[in-house]
Amino acid sequence: MRSTAVLRSTKGSPQKARLIIDQVRGRNVTEALALLTLSKKRVASVLKKVLWSAISNAEHLSEKKNLKLNIEQLFITECYINMGLTKHRRRVRPAPMGRAYREQRRLFTVKFVLSDSNEK
Repeated sequence: MRSTAVLRSTKGSPQKARLIIDQVRGRNVTEALALLTLSKKRVASVLKKVLWSAISNAEHLSEKKNLKLNIEQLFITECYINMGLTKHRRRVRPAPMGRAYREQRRLFTVKFVLSDSNEK
């Protein structure tokens, strides 16, 4: 049984979020939650909420199909971060001597896919 959770257009850099996703990918759900809880990165709390959403989606699917689900047997089979929409997120910052620096504020999209076996 597979369950997914997606969060779109979250503030932050996708490059920085991928650093944490790489640590979590392929692990057991309980280990992943422990890693996200102990991480000092700001993005970790957002990723933790998405992972909890995927877990609750798995519980809902198991109740719907009348199956017994043990949360400790769930694995993260797929998780990835893509670039979000940045069309209207460009700003101009003042710089010395009357110049301006262009700044692009980034957004990202997170997707978790959970399965009760460690296979892809």
